Amino acid sequence: MVQAAWTHHTVLLTEAVTALSINPEGHYVDATFGRGGHSSLILERLNSGGRLTVFDKDPQAIAVAQALANHDPRLAVRHEGFCHLADLGQGFADGVLMDLGVSSPQIDDPERGFSFRHDGPLDMRMDTTRGQSVAQWLETADVSTLSEVIRDYGEERFAQQVAKAIDRRRQERGPFRTTRELAEVVAGAVKTREPGKDPATRTFQAFRIFINAELEELQQALAASLRVLRPGGQLVVISFHSLEDRMVKQFMARHSRAEVDRRVPFAEPRAMPLVGLHRVMPSEAEIATNPRSRSAVMRVATRTEAPA
Repeated sequence: MVQAAWTHHTVLLTEAVTALSINPEGHYVDATFGRGGHSSLILERLNSGGRLTVFDKDPQAIAVAQALANHDPRLAVRHEGFCHLADLGQGFADGVLMDLGVSSPQIDDPERGFSFRHDGPLDMRMDTTRGQSVAQWLETADVSTLSEVIRDYGEERFAQQVAKAIDRRRQERGPFRTTRELAEVVAGAVKTREPGKDPATRTFQAFRIFINAELEELQQALAASLRVLRPGGQLVVISFHSLEDRMVKQFMARHSRAEVDRRVPFAEPRAMPLVGLHRVMPSEAEIATNPRSRSAVMRVATRTEAPA
């Protein structure tokens, strides 16, 4: 079977790689390879002594990365989530990039089950070789769990109504199998929605985040970055929804705010392991070219000499 040539536009491509302050002989980590847009530009800025390590759970993304690595010895490929970032060891990298978005090929391929706009198997796993699909999880999840997931990960104010509608549909017609079946049930339970936003948006986001443990993995990866980054190294994170961005913002703020020991009022504040730098948003030109970039937020911080 021939793989469809899904188009992918890398968000904040130049801005993110520039923020890494590439040393041509440095070692960098693209913690979410996707379809390789950021990685390709990083490699262009490295010389023969530079190195790039990439992570991804998606077998299709890994196939792209491995094909690139077969012709470029500077590239190392790891088929695993970026929660394994800590495995790289202390002071491994001069920069770490995390692009938290779902790639366009994943969204646009109906077989992956990420989108309510295309009917396909209700899957949503980043790594299709392991773990439960959303369809399998929905067979056993109770109403309380459904409501909690939809509310906490989708920030859906009609979470209880959606959960009850899903349960009624299961009792009347059996398990969910396709994205369209789920989207239709959600649309019937969500009475109002922001202009231009599909009623199923928040529920699909919630199930995708939950089934892939995205927030838990992000939390682990952020903590690991303090260990992996060398002093002076850059942490660059691109997020696409408020839950991710809030977590990144709070992490950078928490680890860049100098602490004062109130028991010793005249002591110097304890230095922290990060210095928060800035926030970057997509330009109007990028949003016009790629509307999916409109929700992106990039945050940048520098690793200091302070211990993690």
